[in-house]
Order: sequence, then C-alpha cells, then structure tokens
Amino acid sequence: MIKIIAVAKTSLCKYLCYIFLILGYLISPETFSQGLKFSGGEVPIDKRTSYNVFSNKAVEFSQYFNIECNLSLYPDTQIGYIIRIKNENSNKIYNLFYDGQGQNHIFRFNEEGKSSLITAEIDMDELLNVHWFKMKIFFDLKNDSIKLTIHNHTFGIGNANLPDKYYPVIVFGKSDHIIDVPSFAIKDLAAGNQEMYSFPLKENEGNIVHDSNGKALGEVSNPRWLINDSYHWSFLASFKSKTVAGANYNREKKEIYYFNRDSIYIYNVRSRKTSMRAFSNKCPVRLALGTNFINTDNNRLYAYEVYNERVPEEVTMASVDLTNLENWETESTDELLSQLHHHDSYLDPSTSRYTIFGGFGNMHYSKNFYSFDLNSRKWEILEDFKGDTIFPRYFSSLGYLEKTNSIYIFGGMGNESGEQVVGRKYFYDLHEINLTTNRVIKRWEIPWTEDNVVPVRGMVILNDSCFYTLCYPEHFSDSYLRLYQFSLKDGSYKILGNSIPIHSDRITTNANLYYDKQLNCLYAIVQEFDDDIVSDLKVYSLAFPPITAEDLVSYNHYTEKSAILIIVISCVVIITITILFFKRKSYKKVHNIKHQPNNKKAGQTILRPNSIYLFGDFTVRDRSGKDITYMFSVRLKQMFCLILQYSMEGGITSQRLSDILWPDRPKDKVKNSRNVTINHLRKALGELDGIEFIHDKGFFKIVLEQECYCDFVKCFDIISANKIDENREELIAILTRGKFLKSSDEAVFDPFKVEMEQKLEPALLREVEKSFIAETYQVTIDLTDILFSIDPLNDEALVYQTKALQKLKMNDEARIRYQAFITEYKKAMGSDYPHPYKNLI
Repeated sequence: MIKIIAVAKTSLCKYLCYIFLILGYLISPETFSQGLKFSGGEVPIDKRTSYNVFSNKAVEFSQYFNIECNLSLYPDTQIGYIIRIKNENSNKIYNLFYDGQGQNHIFRFNEEGKSSLITAEIDMDELLNVHWFKMKIFFDLKNDSIKLTIHNHTFGIGNANLPDKYYPVIVFGKSDHIIDVPSFAIKDLAAGNQEMYSFPLKENEGNIVHDSNGKALGEVSNPRWLINDSYHWSFLASFKSKTVAGANYNREKKEIYYFNRDSIYIYNVRSRKTSMRAFSNKCPVRLALGTNFINTDNNRLYAYEVYNERVPEEVTMASVDLTNLENWETESTDELLSQLHHHDSYLDPSTSRYTIFGGFGNMHYSKNFYSFDLNSRKWEILEDFKGDTIFPRYFSSLGYLEKTNSIYIFGGMGNESGEQVVGRKYFYDLHEINLTTNRVIKRWEIPWTEDNVVPVRGMVILNDSCFYTLCYPEHFSDSYLRLYQFSLKDGSYKILGNSIPIHSDRITTNANLYYDKQLNCLYAIVQEFDDDIVSDLKVYSLAFPPITAEDLVSYNHYTEKSAILIIVISCVVIITITILFFKRKSYKKVHNIKHQPNNKKAGQTILRPNSIYLFGDFTVRDRSGKDITYMFSVRLKQMFCLILQYSMEGGITSQRLSDILWPDRPKDKVKNSRNVTINHLRKALGELDGIEFIHDKGFFKIVLEQECYCDFVKCFDIISANKIDENREELIAILTRGKFLKSSDEAVFDPFKVEMEQKLEPALLREVEKSFIAETYQVTIDLTDILFSIDPLNDEALVYQTKALQKLKMNDEARIRYQAFITEYKKAMGSDYPHPYKNLI
C-alpha cells in the first residue's frame, strides 16, 4: 500500500523515474549461460531430444523469414539432422544434415527425400576452439532463394520454388521418422521476419519453451537445459596412480595431464577422450608432491620438487616436450632449505621466471617468494617488496591479472610468527602485489562467521571486479569444495554452484581450479591421496559464468515478474490519476499466481514446497518452494535414505550406519566423518518444516509430520494399507516421476531399491489386471510403463500393455513397443523372445 500526502510536480517526475527503473530491472535479460542441449545417437531413440518451436502457435510469414541461433557441436554423436522445416500448406520439407566424422565439418541443406540443395564445408580447425558459432537459414520468398550461414560463411541457392506465404513447422532434433540426431546445443534462437520471435532458452526444467515475453510457444521432449550446467558440477573422468603423481590443465590443447615418473594420462576436455603414454625414460625427479607447471611458450611440462630429503644434488626439476611426450630432460638440481606443502605459484613467460609463495615445511609456515629462472636454472629469494606485510601461511590462493600486472593472494592459514607450535589461524584477506613497483597492498580482510575453510591454490581472475576460487574445510576427512566469488573491492562474496566431494585425510591431497575462455568453462581437478603415494584424480566441469541456487530457479519466477510488472504499472496509473484529481484510492492486495502451462500432461507431478522426492531425480524443496537439492551431496543422500529406510523399522544404530557408509575406514576416523555428515544433514533438513532428525535410545530416526511431504513415504503408506483404489491417481503421479532413486547408482542404495521394488511389483500387477477388466485402458498403459521401469522384461506387463493399446486402436504403437521389448530381451538374455506378436493379441 502506498500512501500519498502531497507530491509536487518535480517529485512526481522523480517518483515515476524510480518506478521505471524498477520496471527495467523486472524486464532486463539475464546474463547467465543458457541454451538447450540435444541428446542424439548416443542415447536410445526414445531419449533423444525433439524441440517444436511453434507447437502452441500457428505462424505465417510472407516476403521472407529466417531462422537463426548460436550452435554448439559436441563429440558424443557427430552425424545426424539438426533441423527440419515443414510447410503446413505443402508436402515439401527441408532439413539440415550435419556430418563431422571426416576431415571437415559438412552441413547439407536438403529438400527431404529429393536432393541436396546446399553443401557447406567448413575446415575442422576453424571451429576447433569455437564453442558457439552462428547458424542462419534465410528464406527469401519474394526472390525465390535460400541462404545458409555457418559461422562466417554464407552459401545460397536460387530458383528454390518457394511459395508466397509460408506456414512453417520448425523442429530441431528428432522429428517423426527422422531419428538420427547429432549431439548439439542451441541458444539465442530467433525466427521470423519483421515480426521476430525470440527464444532465450533459459529454462531450467520442464518441457515448455517460452519466448522472450514469457509466452509458452514451444514444446521440447528430453531436454537438457544448459543453465543447469552453470550450477551443477559435471563429473567428467577419473584416474588412478599407484605412485606419486601430478596433474595440470593445458588451455592451449584443452588437455588435462595426470602423470607419474613412468607414464602420463591425457584427457581432452573437448573430445572427452583419454589416452595414455609411457615415457621413453623415467622422470629423473623423485616425485614427493607432484608439483608442476606448463610453459606454453616452449610447449613443455615441468615437474619439480623444491626440497629433496633423501639424496643431495639429486634432480629437482625436469621437463618433457608436450609434442611427443617421450624424453624427460634434467633442468636443475637446485633446491630450497625445506619442503613447502601447498605453496602458490605463477609463471611469467615474458621473464622466463616461475615464482612460488608460502607453503608449510619443517614445522614452519613460509612468507617468502622464491623465483626459479628457467635460463640460469636456479632458485633465488625475492626480497625487494615494500608496503604491507603478508603473514606466513600455506593453503592460500594466487592469481595474476594482466590489466594491473599484479598478482593477488587470498586466504590460507598460518600465523604472524611462522612457527607451527604457536598455533595456526585462518586468514580471510586479500593482498595485491604490483609486479611493476613491487608494492604490496592489503586490499581487505573480512570477518568470517561460517565454518573455517581454505582455498585451493588456483584462482581465476578475469577482470578487476572479482575473482573465483574453490574453498573447503580441510580439517575434516570428508568434506566438500564450494566455488566462491569474491569482490576485489571489499571482499563481499557469494557461493556459486553445488559442491564437489573431497577426501582430505593426507596433506598431499589437493585441488585446483582452471578457466578456459574459448570453451567458456571452469574445470576443477581433485587429487586425493590415501597414503601420500597412491592417488586418485577426478575431473569436473562447470559452465561459465557460474550461478547461485537462487539464480537457477529465477526463470521459474519469470511469469511472476510479468505479473508484478502489470501490478506496478496499474499502481502507477492509479497513483497518477489520484494526484491529478486529488482523490484517494484504496488498493487491493494482489497475489501473484505462478504461471502453470495449460497443457499439463496426465500423471505429471507438481513439485510442492516442503517436500522430498525419491522417485525419479532426487529432489528436495524447502519451506518456501526453493529447490535445495544442491545441499544434498552423494554422502548426505546416502545417509538420509538409509536412516529413512530404517526409520520404518524403528531406526538405525550409529555402528550400523558407519558399517554401511564407511566399511573400510578405521573406527577413530569414521566417528569424525559420521558426525560431520550428520551435522550437514541436520542443517539441510532444517530448511524444511515438519521433519525431525532425532537420536533416541541409540537409534537415528527421521520423523515426518503431515506438513512435510515425501513421495516414498506416501507410496509406502498407500501400498501397505492396500488403499490403491482410492489413491490410484496420486500413486501414478508419484511413480511416473521415474524409477525409484533413478540417478543413485551407488551400491549402498541397492537394498533400499530392491525392497521398494519388491513391494511395488505385485501390487502394480494386481492394479494392471483390475484396470484392464474395468476397461480403463490408458490407466493400464500407464501402470505397465511403471512396471517396465522396475522390470524391463516383465511378460505380464507386455501382454496387458499390448492388449490395452489394441483396445485403443493404437496398433502401430503396440507393434513398436513389442519390437522394443524383444530387442531389449535379446540384448539381456542372449536369445530371441519366444512369444510372437500374434500370440499376445
């Protein structure tokens, strides 16, 4: 309610300006990564993506029209149809076919079933480091021509025999019988002429596609919304070495290296392919920490140890040519006075110097800068810095900004004296070291009220506004890396993306963060040691720019913003009239109603606030309806599901919980890990109302009240109480979300899954029979689909589904499903299905 006493003319103008500034915010486009990725031949046919641009609107174009977007190609499947363009008033269909399997990228624009009209051949190297490039198809209806633009090249054809008016049906990906689809993504889609339809493709869930005005115009099946890749870290690969190893990322070649003294794994983040090479000679450096750096100027990988505890004058730095990865060459035997665990580093190719800062060794924290000259091959201490003091520390993060010719050092832990016996403190400060003047400036130090964390050694700093780094509580055996964005100006920060698990029992465990500008992606590598020798390397990626959990769900509120916009405009009009006519008006409260598409499919689950879903994708919504699934790491999901399962039987003891989740860990270490995980789980469940995590008489239990909804509990209650008849619609809605704990493949979930499926299968078979007898054939089909998710080779489900489809005159669909069943049967059983189709009728 806005109360007006008196407003002068100038005040009114200012007030209206503020209003329109607010409106500008409401309608301003987001700058997050967005787009739609298409699954192609790498997945089964029914999982491939299909996007009908104007499924909810008939459009008509005259004179001309074009279809344009930014296109990205993926290596999973490199051949297939990208787009089909039909005309509702004609049988003529055009398609764009892509083939990337040869020496060049080939795009063929075809008149379907007749001939290839345009062939665009693009050199493979031209698009090698281009993540997104322009694709445009221009139909000149007036001049009877078609043009195809790929990247910076335009190809065309005349005398195309085009109609004066076109009523296009535009489908990307799978379309009708066209099932060969490459792996690709699109963003910034636009189609039209003077009347242009624009599609930001910034949804994060669902099958409805909105235009830039928030109108639901299109529909997509099997989508992968790219904005999720800016929040969810994607696991890419893992490797193991039985001897001490090092890891690094080569931005020039898009390769991650994981090497020990004998061999090297090479993982290409663009092609997702891994290769392994054995060195011709053993690396002469006796690796203890596996520290290394890459000099792209001479294309060499350098492995080094700053200190050798065993043999004086032993090789401490060696390099290998990344072109052939064959022979290691000795660079130096020079060393420092002690080991420096978790030091920072940067390479300045212009001066051929590699400089390190900080670190821990011999019970001391270091505050020194040491520089290695690649020409003289000697270490020297740098002492001519002036300005503010950087206290001794390790576990700090370092980055270089070319614009200011400065390095920035953030955080870490240590103390003012540098002596470990004094005790350590955590630093949350930022120092800038100007390399031109050698002046050190302490930019800020922020108070820290959360759990103590340390950053990884790699800092991503792209401009003078902020930097990114990963932080984690290294004092726990099992914890999580989170991505932080800190302001360079004042240290204000926010947490981006979900978490990455890390096991940091040993001081040699480390992680690093890299940014690839060409691929527009962040890469995290996590190297975990069990005994300071054997290590595992895990690789993760996150699309740039990364987003917060709030950003992820922001598009869901797009139509709410539109509603607010209408309300605000209405208020402005009412206020203006009130001022002009000196009248007071009463304002009514207007409640925003979240837009729901009218074409909601039967069985579709509406995710409610204060809820937990175990069927399909594990999902948790807090008391306000926000998706907080990101708070549940794999370990938290495991603990939650275990305790929930055992709660049906009175709970689970701490010993039993530990035996299941940490079977191979020593008891003294298990207790710490268990308590940390329990605290994280309590914190996550604290975001919901009506759920309690209790410990009573030696048993952990989860107790749910009516206000907290859990689909597993509801399903369990319906089946156990034999109340399926009165709750059939809700049960189908629960089960059609997907298989129980669909994406959770860890062995710890298997007993829970088996128990649930053993309860479901006989109950569902009874309901299938009842529905068929009652002649509710669509229900029969829905229930058999659910049964197939439990047992893909269920004979009874096949018989009932086939007969139900025939009753609904869907004979072709029945044959298609039968064919899919027998194909799956032969794949699983190694023999043909014994019952022909005619026997099922």
